[in-house]
Amino acid sequence: MNRPLWTKEELAQVFAMDAANLAAATGISIDTRTLKAGDLFIAIRGDKMDGHDFAAKAQELGASALLVDHPLPGIAIPQIVVTDTLEGLRRLAAAACERNPAQRIAVTGSVGKTGTKDMLSLILSGLAPTHATQGNLNNHYGLPLTLARLPALSAYAVLEMGMNHAGELAPLSQLARPHIAIITTVEPVHIEFFPTLSDVAEAKAEIFAGLMPKGVAILNRDNAFFGLLSKRAREKGARVVSFGRHIESDFRLLYSEIVGTSTEVLALAGERPLAYRVGIAGHHWGLNSLAALAGAASAGVDVGAAATALSAMTPPKGRGARRLAVSPDGGTFELIDESYNASPASMQAAIITLAQIGLSGKGRRIAVLGDMLELGAQAPVLHRGLRDVLEQARIDRVFTAGPLMEQLFESLPQAMRGGHAASSAELAPLVAAQVRENDVVMVKGSAGSRMGRVVDALSAVPEAQSCAANGQ
Repeated sequence: MNRPLWTKEELAQVFAMDAANLAAATGISIDTRTLKAGDLFIAIRGDKMDGHDFAAKAQELGASALLVDHPLPGIAIPQIVVTDTLEGLRRLAAAACERNPAQRIAVTGSVGKTGTKDMLSLILSGLAPTHATQGNLNNHYGLPLTLARLPALSAYAVLEMGMNHAGELAPLSQLARPHIAIITTVEPVHIEFFPTLSDVAEAKAEIFAGLMPKGVAILNRDNAFFGLLSKRAREKGARVVSFGRHIESDFRLLYSEIVGTSTEVLALAGERPLAYRVGIAGHHWGLNSLAALAGAASAGVDVGAAATALSAMTPPKGRGARRLAVSPDGGTFELIDESYNASPASMQAAIITLAQIGLSGKGRRIAVLGDMLELGAQAPVLHRGLRDVLEQARIDRVFTAGPLMEQLFESLPQAMRGGHAASSAELAPLVAAQVRENDVVMVKGSAGSRMGRVVDALSAVPEAQSCAANGQ
């Protein structure tokens, strides 16, 4: 019989209760839409909803017990009553770390943190039981939930940590107590909430707050804030390992090339040469793969084996997945889905990747861009600033959605202007009507811009198929 995630004896110890009044939990849930039978349902009081209102639904779906902040009438399953259910979730998370010998690797950064986390998870899961953040569970709810779900026998835990305000990362790090902390980069993201970019760097450095003794900090040697972050890491007693193109990088990128739907990488790990393939197209994937390799090596993994594993990497949803779709003229075009989110740095990386993809026949490179959000007073300048990279990349047509992207659109040469609309919903039919056979279309914008609507409109044909399935 498989061991439950939490035995009733373990839950009794965490919450100082009698085990006879509890039930084992095979999982942890804070959302009845994804709850599975046997889960402990934690009734979180959120800004918009109160989990206590869904307690009866959780019981109906087969929850093993409830964690609540007051006794609920009419409930037949065990109830664990605490003063604050979010704090109760944190208690479970802390207990998970205490009972588990896993090496914990925390990943943050302005861009690239999810991809780096996924590459690390791919590498480590091929070697031993590995637990990793799922989806976007990287905030003050998601991180403790991820830890509370950490199986007792995991060897590794890869934990993504997100933030958009100062003071958010420190409590996450102090809860997770990572052995290794990775900061992919510091770029102008969420700067609406920070006076300067240096303040963003200081906020990222909070990931070192809970770093275990003799921990490792993995930092981007190319980034302007490498010195500041190195200082903050060493103040916490960490050993610093660097990655990047810089000649002094411990994990140094020598060359990367997009080949089909992959990225070929030549690098140095110390003095050891590495030649490997990352199964996603994009030079930024090549760079961030070095952060993943540095993390794996710091956890004791052979770096050559780790590099080989990256050929099996596939794009996370909305982060570079490529497929074929049918154009109005009856041919096929390639669609690149980058719709999950956007910042100036990630937008430039996506445009550069688009420029590197080969064309067939009379195909064109088309960028479909939605507003980049949370950029504060700098937003207009940062949007207009994309003109240079679009021109240098020789993008043939640009379609835009939203009031901020309108400023970019109006600054573009007339020949590049494909069309503009106030929203993604209005833009989608404009793009769909103009794509042609052999075009390559990249769609990107912040999550709030909802550029996934454009992706859906372009791929909503029965003949749509993945590029991989067609050997491309």
